[in-house]
Amino acid sequence: MKCDLCFHHCDLQEGQTGLCFARENKAGQIVSKNYGQITSLALDPIEKKPLYHFYPGSYILSVGSYGCNLKCPFCQNYEISYDNGSSVRGQMSPEELVEYAVKLVRQGNIGIAFTYNEPLIAYEYIKDTFMKAKEAGLKTVLVTNGTITTKYLDDLLDYTDAFNIDLKGFSQDIYDRLNGNLELVKTNIIHAHQKAHVEITSLIVPTFNDALEDMEKEASWLADIDNDIPLHITRFFPRYHLQDQAPTSISLLKQMQKIALKHLHHVHLGNV
Repeated sequence: MKCDLCFHHCDLQEGQTGLCFARENKAGQIVSKNYGQITSLALDPIEKKPLYHFYPGSYILSVGSYGCNLKCPFCQNYEISYDNGSSVRGQMSPEELVEYAVKLVRQGNIGIAFTYNEPLIAYEYIKDTFMKAKEAGLKTVLVTNGTITTKYLDDLLDYTDAFNIDLKGFSQDIYDRLNGNLELVKTNIIHAHQKAHVEITSLIVPTFNDALEDMEKEASWLADIDNDIPLHITRFFPRYHLQDQAPTSISLLKQMQKIALKHLHHVHLGNV
């Protein structure tokens, strides 16, 4: 059977798991292996997502599982993104997670954010949780690479208040090196912006996606959607397969910020 959740369309035999490590063919149906399985759980400042223009100063319960449908050699959370479940620390049903989030409201919590690994590969769990979260009056956030079939993204939009979407470069050549699809991410940014608050993050990796002309194109394209979309230009530090790579130059990040500010009203530097 083929999984149609993302553009990879993994063709899975009985018992086989997809490229994302989190979806499998079980008894002739594609199911989520990581449904409700939690690797990370923390009450974070909303700015850490990063969301600077969505209830600033508040906190949000941040939840991670395992798996990812891209293959980034610079992954900042590779211990869980490229894991098959060994990092799971516990399991929570949607009802249990929402109940826990509600208890944290007194500590400044405004809702639930799925983050850390790629959340959208657990589409069913997210939808079930977000529906109950909205009933409880909680805010809902997705921090995602945006690489999901658009019909599934659209199905979540009525239950999602805010997104931070990783835009990992502005050419398909860059996305080819990540097993990704730039046009799909761009389409999903447009769709998400129609119904939710959207902020964009671009992690700048030296020699990989650090061309100034690409930042010009990216910022111009975002501005054509809405020049109030916040852009986070983030500094890379050595991780995963790029341990020998130098951190991103702060002067380069400032050059990119200056370029982006010609098109966008809100451009922030991260990890500096």
